[in-house]
Amino acid sequence: MNVVLVRWPNEAERRERLIAESRPRLLVVEGQAEPPVPADCLEDWIRVPASQTDLSVRLRGLSGRVGRHTPPAPSLDHDGVLRYGPHWTALPPVEARLAAALVDRFGGVVSRDQLARAGWPHGAPGRNALDVHVLRLRRRIEPLALVIRTVRSRGYALEGVDRTA
Repeated sequence: MNVVLVRWPNEAERRERLIAESRPRLLVVEGQAEPPVPADCLEDWIRVPASQTDLSVRLRGLSGRVGRHTPPAPSLDHDGVLRYGPHWTALPPVEARLAAALVDRFGGVVSRDQLARAGWPHGAPGRNALDVHVLRLRRRIEPLALVIRTVRSRGYALEGVDRTA
């Protein structure tokens, strides 16, 4: 994931959007503006003018933190075994196809239509069938520290759950 440069304070609203998206960002503090307290470990700041060396070091530091704080995506093998961290579960065929679509967009939204086409490639089921299979899949993946979130009016997103919090 690339680090986004944000002009501070001119792009304060953009910073808020990036925070909500958990995107790494380097605030470029202009003039005598007071830098904000970093919102999380995916944020740093540098005052301009700055040397290219200072800028490179800050960008490398943020990039390193992204790797340590971004959970790896789950994997699904051809036998329908879903793995996430040290845990795994075997999935029935329809749920494996649904999981494959969600794993491919881990952290992103998959529309109901896309999910239905993935689960039933030869013809979409009724609305209730998709809901039932998503519910069953939610129950199967919960022990793996995974969750399927409903994104209202858009679809579903598969995410990891931080159980240390």
